[in-house]
Amino acid sequence: MKKRIQWRTERGQTMAEFAIVLPVLMLVVFAIIQFGILFNNFVALTDAVRAGARTAAVSRTATDPVGATIARVQAATGDLDQSKLTISVTSGWHSGDDVTVKATYPYSINLFGLNVQTGNLSSSTTERVE
Repeated sequence: MKKRIQWRTERGQTMAEFAIVLPVLMLVVFAIIQFGILFNNFVALTDAVRAGARTAAVSRTATDPVGATIARVQAATGDLDQSKLTISVTSGWHSGDDVTVKATYPYSINLFGLNVQTGNLSSSTTERVE
């Protein structure tokens, strides 16, 4: 029986296909990671604003209700960079008035050093002053 000589082998086919698919796969993985970080920042910001609004609602008799509210929002933000956080508190500070706490935090989505999207995360909560 003669051994048949195979002129064209397929030994490198898998490696070539992997080299074509790998950049796309890595792009998808890093995009998922970036969006996860963005969502985590948004949830932390929203939670901090809610905590601040609750503090503001019960702080009308405090000497500095705005300062107490801002301090509560900053304490509840977790890992967010405090220097980039912008907080505003608006109210008449009378019983029954609304108090609105709003915070913004900048974000940037970078994939392989390429800046895809930038903007500001924003969250606002309104409660009634007790």
